[in-house]
Amino acid sequence: MSKSSNKNGFIIQAGILAAAGIICRIIGLLYRSPLAAVIGDEGNGYYQAAYNIYTMILLISSYSIPSAISKVIAQKLATHEYRNAHRVFTCAIYYVLIVGGLASLVLFFGAGFLTRGPAVQVVRVFAPTVFLYGLLGVLRGYFQAHRSMVQTSVSQIIEQILNAVVSIGAAYLLIILMLSTTDKYVINDDHSVSLGSTVVQEMAEEQTDENGIVTYVLSDEQQAWNTKHALYGAIGSALGTGSGVLIALLFMWAVYLLNKGTIYRRIGCDRHPVEEYGEIIKTITGVIIPFILSTAIYNLTTVVNQTVYTYIAAEKKNMENTEISTRYGIFSGKAVVISKIPIAISTAIASAILPTVSALAGSGDMKGARRKTAQAVKTTMFIAIPATVGIAVLARPITWLLFPQKASIDMASRLLMLLAVSIILYSLSTLTNSILQGIGQVRVPVKNAAVALVIQTAITALLLLLTGLDMYALVIAEIVYSGMMCFLNQRSIRRYMYYRQEIFKTFIVPFVASVFMGLAAYGTYAGIHALMGGGEYPGRMQNAIALIPAILVGCVVYFVLEILFGGISEKELRELPKGYLMVKVAKKLHLM
Repeated sequence: MSKSSNKNGFIIQAGILAAAGIICRIIGLLYRSPLAAVIGDEGNGYYQAAYNIYTMILLISSYSIPSAISKVIAQKLATHEYRNAHRVFTCAIYYVLIVGGLASLVLFFGAGFLTRGPAVQVVRVFAPTVFLYGLLGVLRGYFQAHRSMVQTSVSQIIEQILNAVVSIGAAYLLIILMLSTTDKYVINDDHSVSLGSTVVQEMAEEQTDENGIVTYVLSDEQQAWNTKHALYGAIGSALGTGSGVLIALLFMWAVYLLNKGTIYRRIGCDRHPVEEYGEIIKTITGVIIPFILSTAIYNLTTVVNQTVYTYIAAEKKNMENTEISTRYGIFSGKAVVISKIPIAISTAIASAILPTVSALAGSGDMKGARRKTAQAVKTTMFIAIPATVGIAVLARPITWLLFPQKASIDMASRLLMLLAVSIILYSLSTLTNSILQGIGQVRVPVKNAAVALVIQTAITALLLLLTGLDMYALVIAEIVYSGMMCFLNQRSIRRYMYYRQEIFKTFIVPFVASVFMGLAAYGTYAGIHALMGGGEYPGRMQNAIALIPAILVGCVVYFVLEILFGGISEKELRELPKGYLMVKVAKKLHLM
């Protein structure tokens, strides 16, 4: 923990976290494609079902630990109470040892009550990771409180790399060991059935429904084989998640040990009164519980949507479990995964601003807190709005590049195009959550999230029951939830901070610039794609050659228009990571 890191603005620290977040998302996307090829959409569905349960337990037990600990310790550090800050750290370790341990046991032994089918076994594999993540969260929160984000960023990258490598490797090896092959039974265009390249049945079984529609299906034995294939692949993916967390934890602990000398020297020079452990535990509990509730409810929308969709699809629409898992795997494992990439930036800004706003509010400097809030919102929208438009107009080529499966490309790309709207809303709601927590209004996000969750759950159920929207109902639910959170959080910030958001430069200018950016990007892609021969399913290299220049052209157009329209000043540009380089380029182009 260098002193220089403490002097950096939260935008710089956010930039470090954002860079790590984007790298992690890119790694996640890169490994998802070969992983999907190994485990298939059905396996991805089992993994996502189990992962959502794991996430729910994690949210309740320890997911919010980094933010909560960061807030409490930052307040102690603002007054140079180094001994009390370290006592908070120690108490937090004991907290996660107890709570995280109990949560892991509940997840392992209660898996059968939390989900059904093959996903139960995957849930049990996730159980130890809950305990490990709690310890990792305490260490990350400790360093974030010192406004030093490098350690957390490196640990996140390490975690994701190990996750990717082990997920693919473990999934492949488990399938090989358990089934002696990586091939699945498939129905060919002529309705024959093959295992890999070998035709094992002359024709698939023909079935006709009540409407006279003819379909061809695998036999029960063949489908059972495919289900085992998907299950072992999902278990391998879960092992990858746990391995990544374990190695990241070991890294953070090593960093702590390297800084232990500096930490204890500061403690030795501290002359502030020492707080009793009982009081510290009360403080931690008083912060952690609202943080957990807020984050849990905030993220519970995924679990609720999956549960509602699975129940209605199975019980009311009479869909098979394999079809439900496949469809949900396309939605959550492809469309949602891509849409979350730009949200990583807002998450980073939210994590970076929390200790800053906490310190300012704790010292009574609400003017400074409002200034940092305005800066954070503007920076977030500067990135989130063009990301929304860019992903919407280039949804199909982006999806095809990352997940080149013909069977799911149409559904996945359409879902992503519509889901792009939620990027702006989730980015803003994530940021405003942290701001409210930073100024001490930790219960307000809980109430807002609960109201939004009730509304979106009702809408999801009605849309699934009364319409044929199917997966698109989940997209609408995501938009409704994030939109409600934006509205309620913004209203709360106005009330408690006397804060009024600037509109023109923060929202209107980026939107107008993004529209032109979207037109330029799409036109560039379409032009290059046509010159290279076109086609509905271009080769991966052909698609990339058309897509990358389109993204670069879009970025240049957006950057130029933002400056010409007065959306960002030279001072604001310099405050961004590597902003001086952007200023230098702008001046050479006579834009400033």
